[in-house]
Amino acid sequence: MKMRLTSILVVLFIAAAPATVEATEQGRVDRRAAIDTMAWDTMERLFMENDSARALATHAKGWAVFDSFKAAFIVSGGGGVGVAVDEDSGERTYMKMGTGGIGLGVGGQSYQVVFLFEDRATLRRFVDKGWAADASANAVAGTSGRNHDASFNHGVAVFQLTNKGLMAQVDISGTKYWKHRKLNR
Repeated sequence: MKMRLTSILVVLFIAAAPATVEATEQGRVDRRAAIDTMAWDTMERLFMENDSARALATHAKGWAVFDSFKAAFIVSGGGGVGVAVDEDSGERTYMKMGTGGIGLGVGGQSYQVVFLFEDRATLRRFVDKGWAADASANAVAGTSGRNHDASFNHGVAVFQLTNKGLMAQVDISGTKYWKHRKLNR
């Protein structure tokens, strides 16, 4: 009886394996499509709200957009996903981000971060190494907290568009961006 049950389970597992692989591949396709849609919607919103960002983007060699969330209560932490795009080649690299810090803070915030890259070398460094360190002080309520002036600083211009949330914080935090292994297969 045990042998028969084991044989049935093995057959079912082998039969289900292609469907699982296919579902996983379809899941990756769907997730990439959702990230792409978020990125395009975010870029459109940024350009509608910030004319100088639109002008700066015409000179950018690449860009990246991340959908993020951060929460704080003495310590802060958060994460998100996004995509980096090389304007010349059209190559897309799907990425993750994580942030953590310590300081005075309470609340939560949902936001998108947009990076515009002045040159391909800066874009490649971001995709391959992905570190950014922050020291921040902000107060956000609702959809306030938008950047309005645009310029490249060391080859990068960064914009944050706040969706919703209530957060007051002063903290020292670090953010890491890295390639999303599962989505870049």
